Formats: sequence, C-alpha cells, structure tokens
Amino acid sequence: MKLLTRYNRVNLVTTIVVMLITGIIYYQAISLILINQKDTDLGVEEREILEYTKLNHHLPQTFESNDQQINFSEAEPGSVKRHFFNTMYFKKWRAHNHRDHRLRGEYEAGRGLITAVTVDGKYYKVTIVESKVETEDLIRIIFVITITVILLLLVVLSITNRLILGRLWQPFYSIMNELRLFNVADTAQIQSVETNVDEFSELNQAVLAMTTKAKHDYKDLKTFTENASHELLTPIAVINSKLDTLIQTENFSERQSKILNDLYSAVSRLNRLNQSLLLLVKIENGLHQDEEKIDLKALIEEQLVQFEEIFQDKDLKLTCSLDNKEIYAARNLVEILISNLLSNAIRHNYSGGQINIVLTAAELEISNTGEDKPLADEKIFMRFHKSSGSEGSGLGLTISRQICENFNFSLRYSFQSPMHVFTVKFE
Repeated sequence: MKLLTRYNRVNLVTTIVVMLITGIIYYQAISLILINQKDTDLGVEEREILEYTKLNHHLPQTFESNDQQINFSEAEPGSVKRHFFNTMYFKKWRAHNHRDHRLRGEYEAGRGLITAVTVDGKYYKVTIVESKVETEDLIRIIFVITITVILLLLVVLSITNRLILGRLWQPFYSIMNELRLFNVADTAQIQSVETNVDEFSELNQAVLAMTTKAKHDYKDLKTFTENASHELLTPIAVINSKLDTLIQTENFSERQSKILNDLYSAVSRLNRLNQSLLLLVKIENGLHQDEEKIDLKALIEEQLVQFEEIFQDKDLKLTCSLDNKEIYAARNLVEILISNLLSNAIRHNYSGGQINIVLTAAELEISNTGEDKPLADEKIFMRFHKSSGSEGSGLGLTISRQICENFNFSLRYSFQSPMHVFTVKFE
C-alpha cells in the first residue's frame, strides 16, 4: 500500500471518528440547552400562576392552546414534589364542522412541570405541559445541517488531500523514478529534483552523493579489472612459452611430468579466467560486434554439433524441440551465451543424465539433471561463485546474464525436480 493511500485512509477514518464523536456531543449539548430553555419557560409560567393566585386568591382560568396545557387538581398537602418531566402532549385538531364534537388530535413530544399552589387554604397540584415539537424540529434541523457540513468537510478534505498531497509527494516519486532508471554502468548522471521541501531536498542530495560515489567506484573497479586482465596476458604467454620450451628440451621423470601437467592446467585455467574478465569488460563497455539478424535455431544446432563428442563421452541423453526464431544481436556474444549454458548443463550433470533444449518464439529453455536440490538463486549469477568441485572460472553465468541484459533479454533460473532450468526470455 502506498504511503499516500495509507495516510489518506488513516486521516479519513480519524476524521470520521472525531466528527461522529463531536457530532454526538454537539447534538446532546444543543438538546440540553434547548430543554433548559423549555424548562425556563415552564418556570416563568409557574411564577405567573403563583403571582396570580397570590394577588387574586383564586386559581387562574384554565385554557388549552396548541402549545400549552395547564391543569389544576386538589391534592394532599405536601404530597407534590416539584419536578420536570418528559411526556406526550396531545395536540387537538381544530374541527372543520362546529357540529363535530369528537375528540381529534395527535400525540407529540412534550415537556412538563409539576408544582403545587395553595389557594384559600386548599392545596392544588399544578401540571404545566408544553409541546417540544418546535424544539425537536430545531434540534433536527441543527443536526441535519451539522451532518451536511461534516460530510461536505470530509469530501473537501479527501479531494484536498489527494490533490495537495499528490503534488507535495511528487518530488519523492521523481527521485524514486530516477533510482529505478539508475544504472551504475551508464555515463549519464542522475537528474537533480527541484523541491522546496527540506526533507525531500536532503533525500535528493543523499541520492546524488550515493550514485556519484557508486559510479566512481564502479569506474575504478572496471578500470582496474581491464588493466589487470591486459597486464596478465604477457606473463601468461611467457609462462606458456617457457613450459613448451621446457618440455621439448628435457626428459622428465613421471613425477616431473605430473608437475608440468599441473602447471599447464593451472596456467590454462588462469588464461580462461583472464579471457572471461576481458570479455566481461568488453560487454559492459559495449565493445562488441554490430547487431545482425541471427537464425537462433541454426546457431543452436551448430553448437550442438561441437558438443556432440562430450555428450557421448558423458552418456548424456539430449532431447531438442527447436522452433524457428530470429533475433537481432551480436553473433559472437550469442554463441558465447549458448556455449556457456550448454557447458553449464554438461558440467553439472551426471553420467547418463538428461539435457532438454526447447526453443520457442518467446524463450529458450535449457534444462539438465543434477543434484536433487535447487541452487542458491541469489548467488548463481554472482561473479566467481561456483559449486564445490567445479572446474569453471565462476564467470560463465555472470557473462551469460550480462549478454542477455545487453540485448534486453532476461535470464532466469528455476528448479523443477529433477531438472535445473535456465530460461532466456526474448520479450
């Protein structure tokens, strides 16, 4: 999940929760304020009744309106306790026909006050009830307006966050895109991103410093490898020449012959390693033949002819399924790629094993039997990594992957028991 999406989600949920809690508290507060106002009105009506009875020594005339009802009833002295209460107020309808004496109306919410008054020595219970419809309507209107404002605020916040935060994070996405396109072997420098945000500016400076150092270190390492490989050519040639001279001029014992053979083997491996390093430097620097149209099926068949004796010596069973496929690449590098993959399949196989080669329009797949466990995916394409007992230089698969990347192919390894599978995808 993207940081922006996660932030918007947390922000939206938090805002909704806060708004809901605030709305409930606001609703209760408004309701309490309006009820207190209604209680105040009932108290004013109570004082008017008390003042009237005190002045006139009799109860006021009772009448009913659409919003208020007052009732008097005799009660035992001291039996009435003054209190407010919620009740239902029966609102009468006005009859359209004066002959219609049926009681018609509807119940609606009301607020009442029960109090007492003494008139001419008689104790009366006074019940004052007023309608709360207008109060509840006002609360409902306020609540609807509040909810509308909250929803509108949420919509505005969501749109604002998406637009403003999207622009605010744009420098970060630009830096990430530059890092995705970064190639240590590319001569082009990573582009600086202009931003007014201090954190993104510091990140940009750190990325620029890191990539510059990586390019510098890579250039130094590549120069050292290239120079070392070239410098090794002369000593290796001299050693080979001296060994040839030594063999031609002297008679050797069996022990001396074995030592010379070991020297030849060591110098041969050193020469192969040096040639592999030189080839890797040339590929990385783009110093290869021009690309041309290559009939991959015919090229594989040519390579198989060259490996035919090795297949027979190791009693390997070969199965091929080759479709017609043409690619644009440097012929010498494609030959090296196929040769490396075939050599790898032979070297890590066992006597009487199996090698399968499948060529389609989309991929080339070379699989072989071997150890009944997968190889370490993260290491097999690393330089100088090789399995125990291998006589290779440890650069074959590294060179193969570099060749594939050079022509926008991909080289992948997988284990499908009992087969170890290397796949070159052309698309």
